[in-house]
Amino acid sequence: MNIPAHAPLHLLHRMPVGTLATHSREPDGFPFPTMLPFATDARHRPTILVSRLAEHTRNLQLDTRAGFLVVEAPNEAVLDGARVTLIGRFAPVAADEANAVARRYLRYHPAAERYLGLGDFSFLAMDVERLRFIGGFGAMGWLNGDELDPLDPLSDEDEMFLTRKFEADVKRTSNFELAGIDRYGADLKVAGERRRVIFDAPKTTLEELEQALVERLRESID
Repeated sequence: MNIPAHAPLHLLHRMPVGTLATHSREPDGFPFPTMLPFATDARHRPTILVSRLAEHTRNLQLDTRAGFLVVEAPNEAVLDGARVTLIGRFAPVAADEANAVARRYLRYHPAAERYLGLGDFSFLAMDVERLRFIGGFGAMGWLNGDELDPLDPLSDEDEMFLTRKFEADVKRTSNFELAGIDRYGADLKVAGERRRVIFDAPKTTLEELEQALVERLRESID
């Protein structure tokens, strides 16, 4: 196994769409793949917004096991790009986390707000059991889900504080928006395009994150 440090985590943050594979109800047991927008939650888990009427939602109600594929590559050279396949189980987001997850998801996918008012859509998050990352020739291997990130997740309160800090100190001098921040980097958006900014090292305190947010993001924007 030869996987660059945190490469699967950063890939999940860079890409807006993944392929969900569920177990089909009819015909029974066959793989049922479908493409969906997603965002990572504070623990870097793929989080999807689903309708209860969708076929993949009905599949997950009967069997929560699923695969989720995320690929970063030009269409004509898909085997040359980075990709990660996660296997695990999808479950509804806990009630006490729903508001924070919704706020974060809408920063990544603002157009999804129209679905939340319909009452038919809800969030599911994947508890990752294992994942296989391929980053190029010789850079591939398996990881257990808990190896994706051993650090404590950033709290919603801290992320909101840092978001306000970004808006006050960085956004007013640029056209970038902050979609999310974590201990390893930040996700920016400009003209609808996503850009991952990677910190030089994981930030374990709020003070380190605040400094990285202002200094590292300003460097990237400039």
